[in-house]
Amino acid sequence: MKLRAATPDDAAAAAAIYAGYVTASAVTFELDPPSADEMRARMEAVAGRYPWIVAEAEDGSLAGYAYACPFRARAAYRFAVETTVYLVPEATGRGLGAALYRPLLKTLVAQGYTQAIAAIALPNDASVGLHERLGFEHAGTYARVGYKLGRWLDVGLWQRGLANERDPPPEPLPLDAVGGPYLE
Repeated sequence: MKLRAATPDDAAAAAAIYAGYVTASAVTFELDPPSADEMRARMEAVAGRYPWIVAEAEDGSLAGYAYACPFRARAAYRFAVETTVYLVPEATGRGLGAALYRPLLKTLVAQGYTQAIAAIALPNDASVGLHERLGFEHAGTYARVGYKLGRWLDVGLWQRGLANERDPPPEPLPLDAVGGPYLE
């Protein structure tokens, strides 16, 4: 696998990977898969500020992707990010999630973000295990906040410290200022 920065040309492949999670699982609370155009718009909305990293298989297809986005919209949250990773089904359980996450986290540290937060629909032992192996700790659970596939679902929050907090904190740097994303 080759890791590289995502481009808008990856939007269709990313949307295709994500569609399986949307339609067949409770991993995401979206009910309708976003189109390639919508995925491109999501990527472009955070371009230059938050990293998107893809794993490209030898045949050029995407095997997965990881990205960061704002944790919440209000300005005081700007030092925290939400992170996530999605893989094609045949790539799960082989270390690719961690391989994508490590450079994502390294890039976020270099940018000066202070906290990474993952929201995990529960139960999801694989995702919890991945995040805990990467240093995330359980920070709380929202009980029965989503209804999908005929059942109420909890969402657990896992949190990992990134860059050291300073007072006052410097603004997070754009990706080009750190030469990122950092790829392993």
